[in-house]
Amino acid sequence: MTLGPASPAQHLAYLSAQTRIPAASVIALRVAVTMSKWATRRRERLALKLLDDHLLRDVGLTPDEAYRESRRVFWRA
Repeated sequence: MTLGPASPAQHLAYLSAQTRIPAASVIALRVAVTMSKWATRRRERLALKLLDDHLLRDVGLTPDEAYRESRRVFWRA
């Protein structure tokens, strides 16, 4: 495995491909990956709520679309 930025899912895949690790470790890793995804969604949706109309146009969203997306709960993809 090379050092450098990698997603939590890539780390999990790497660890899963290694020699057997205890089931509790696999569960803990899956929980950590899920929580990391949820934190990222929450942070991105909160940031989306703060964007001005011209920035929303830059990313291809209307204010209504941005509002709806920012109101979604973090555990929903």
